[in-house]
Amino acid sequence: MAITQLSAFLENRPGMLCDALSAITGAGVNIRALSVADTKDFGILRIIVSDPEKTKEVLGDDIIVKETKVVAVRMDDRSGALKGVLEILKDAGVNIEYVYAFTGGSKGNSYVVLRVDDTDQAESILAQKEVKTFNDEDLLDYLA
Repeated sequence: MAITQLSAFLENRPGMLCDALSAITGAGVNIRALSVADTKDFGILRIIVSDPEKTKEVLGDDIIVKETKVVAVRMDDRSGALKGVLEILKDAGVNIEYVYAFTGGSKGNSYVVLRVDDTDQAESILAQKEVKTFNDEDLLDYLA
């Protein structure tokens, strides 16, 4: 039930992020969430989009794009909501590699994207605790 995240490796120079995002949105793809991490020479653009295949196509052969399955969780938009999700995963021994969050969709909700060492285990544990996770179609419907 995980969602598809794309990671694009962009040269760390002026205009690269703008050019990549312009290509994606110019193709009619909606960017639902994004995060950028940088190093001296490259940045990693992590994105959740409405059409991963089209996104890979428009970024072309000049940009390395990797597809990864990540866990997306809906939480109440309130102080401490993320802590509760993280504690569930900690107690189950699930390692979190990185996380980013966003708000959207229906009022009072926020969303977190988690890259974990075992996606299936994380989703199973969260489901047992009645924490809502999404697949690609669910997430796009909830954020529409």
